[in-house]
Amino acid sequence: MTKTVVITGGSAGIGLATSERFAREGWQVAVVARHEGRLKETEARLRAMGVKALAIEADVADEKALFEAAGRVERELGPIDVWVNNAMASIVAPSWDVTGDEYRRVTEVTYLGQVFGTLAALQYMRPRRRGTVIQINSVIGIRAFPLQTPYAGAKGAAMNWTNGLRAELEHERAGIEISTVYLPAVNSTQFDSWARNRTGQRQIAPDPVYDPRLAANAIFFAAENPRRDIWVGRTTILGAIVQRLWPKGGDMVAKSGWDGQLGEPMAEIEGNLFKPAEGPARIDGPSGDRTLSSRHTYVTSRQRDAVVLGGLALLAAGVAHLVAKRTGI
Repeated sequence: MTKTVVITGGSAGIGLATSERFAREGWQVAVVARHEGRLKETEARLRAMGVKALAIEADVADEKALFEAAGRVERELGPIDVWVNNAMASIVAPSWDVTGDEYRRVTEVTYLGQVFGTLAALQYMRPRRRGTVIQINSVIGIRAFPLQTPYAGAKGAAMNWTNGLRAELEHERAGIEISTVYLPAVNSTQFDSWARNRTGQRQIAPDPVYDPRLAANAIFFAAENPRRDIWVGRTTILGAIVQRLWPKGGDMVAKSGWDGQLGEPMAEIEGNLFKPAEGPARIDGPSGDRTLSSRHTYVTSRQRDAVVLGGLALLAAGVAHLVAKRTGI
């Protein structure tokens, strides 16, 4: 049976790479985004790959619009099997230079967009007792960096809301999978004048920079092989470990992120915070010469748990050996 996926922010960058990844596997793909032209172009590209595709113009910060989008997908493509909450918005500036409206907008898109998208999907998944929701998060949601605190706060909120929701669904025995994919710096359109920038310098993706198609591979893996968490790229894995074991060390590393994110001088950038950025449907950003093309650099929570259990088993064996040696048993 043909499966159906909904991808918010699916007409550019990671979202477009993910839309094409599902289409290559024969999935029906519904894309939710704001720019009419990119939506039409994306829909045509996906249909040219031989699958049914549906482009829906909607702002993920609009709860009603997302619920209506989910209903349209159900009517025109059939039951939603997977919903990917990928849409985000950001501003690059010191915290004190961000206005209340900008904080609010980043939060509405990046956090509430995941909440509303998830609830829109659950209205159909819960009665059927099946389905998968994939939340796209970031290493910045685990370990905040300077100049992106509104985005970091929204991603942190999305992570914790998802954890609470997961417990509620497990209590209900809903039969629904919730996965979170944590991403590193990715060579996507975010770094091509899409993020609002008030620093007076061009935003650059700090090394190492990963291919958006790697993120798409991890997201598709989560759809086919649900895992609680997936960490993409070595910086994401290391960031999660350092933040858990040595938060002060994370503070020291993060401090260097101020200069590491900024390049040559340039005028302030309006970005796509309140209106869609112009331009065609495309995947790659401006850092192609520094992009790592690895196809499978990600770690799942199942692999992490296996390592932890193996370590605990070795520790237990060592303690038992020590006790036996000292007691003569």
